Amino acid sequence: MARMNARQMWAAKLAGGALPPPVAVPVVGARGGAGAWAEGGKRVAFTGLVLGVDPSLRGTGVAVIEFTPGRTPVMLRCATVRVPPRESMAFALGQIHRAIAEMLNDFAVRHVALEQTIYVQNFQTAQILGAARGAAISAAAMREKPVFEYPPLRVKQAIVGAGRASKEQMARTVMALLGHGRALAYDEADAAGVALCHAFTWRGEV
Repeated sequence: MARMNARQMWAAKLAGGALPPPVAVPVVGARGGAGAWAEGGKRVAFTGLVLGVDPSLRGTGVAVIEFTPGRTPVMLRCATVRVPPRESMAFALGQIHRAIAEMLNDFAVRHVALEQTIYVQNFQTAQILGAARGAAISAAAMREKPVFEYPPLRVKQAIVGAGRASKEQMARTVMALLGHGRALAYDEADAAGVALCHAFTWRGEV
């Protein structure tokens, strides 16, 4: 059987079709596939804590989720890093770095997963979002935590099953997957979503 590319594997998964036994290959950053696999085609579920991050200069979402095979994922903590507009960009970046560092200090996080910036309206916005991502990534890098990035489309496909899902759909689905009682802020739901996406699509290399 011809080997499927990532797009074909996602289409088959979403349609409920069978996937061929994948070949273990080195993966860097966000190039996750349709699942975690060991040699011989046996799927290996992700185990451990993932810190999900939805970077934004004024409202970064963060969420720590615990994954245990055979059990529903558990949200251990979530928050939104709110920075008032009157505060400088430098101050905001410091707050983002500090929040990520505190999460990593408080929990034995295995991997850090971030939502990747794909499209922005202008160059200035791209710079700002890039700086916010950099602040979060630097905090993880200083603690030698593996960092993975996922495009918003990939996250929505993995969680909701539709790449154009609304924030409301995303929040509802994340809460259902976690069995979470209270309503999540959109930034927190997005952070939890990218953590769930990472665990669901992880291939077992790190």
